[in-house]
Amino acid sequence: MVRLPHENVATVLVDPSVLADVELALMELDLRLWPVRTAPICEDGPRQEFQLRRRMLMAKRGAWDCAADWTPVWISFGASWYHGDDPLPWRAHATLWELLEEYADHVRYQRRLGGVRPLMTPAGLD
Repeated sequence: MVRLPHENVATVLVDPSVLADVELALMELDLRLWPVRTAPICEDGPRQEFQLRRRMLMAKRGAWDCAADWTPVWISFGASWYHGDDPLPWRAHATLWELLEEYADHVRYQRRLGGVRPLMTPAGLD
């Protein structure tokens, strides 16, 4: 069985009041923030945003109720983190978790990566 192309992402709920600040901080580290609502791989972004937020909140059984209005985003890794076909280095993971800890009062996430269809088209295919 062949695995379909995917991109490693962290799924995070972000307080809208700090969304722009988080995005700028991520950009400085060659990390990309993709609001699920407007992500290029989502055919029905608002619906997927609702479902993802609900799933994340329900999994925490009330512990994350403060994030009921927050924005679900995917955070992906820029090209500088990859070296050919090698797996994503642990330093990339650590860098992401360290940055998210700086915004601990305004983000909620599980400390793991998931996979989504590639969010960017390869260079030259646009």
